[in-house]
Amino acid sequence: MKYMLLFWVDESGEVTADEDAAQIVAVKSWVEDMTERGITLSGGSLRSAREAKIARVRDGELLITDGPFAETKEQIAGFDVLECADLDEAIGVARRHPMARLGVLEVRPFWPFEED
Repeated sequence: MKYMLLFWVDESGEVTADEDAAQIVAVKSWVEDMTERGITLSGGSLRSAREAKIARVRDGELLITDGPFAETKEQIAGFDVLECADLDEAIGVARRHPMARLGVLEVRPFWPFEED
């Protein structure tokens, strides 16, 4: 079953250059390991929520506003799509992700659908 792993971080948090570099190395190592195991199907990092644009269509009119969409302290910083046997396995994978120590990881199952 597929799961979306979303990384929520506080973008206002202060991180030193050394801490940032160490985190990048740790995440790359985790991604390589999970990819080799066939667990991570895809993923990526997102730029700051301050760079986001929100698009809505209301009464046929396109409305664009500056992001982020949610007025929260934490913002989505990245994601991974996982292939796991069940939710417990996906949570175990999330537990080992380096971002779990700095932010919040959300594990959410995809709706099942038949591929053509």
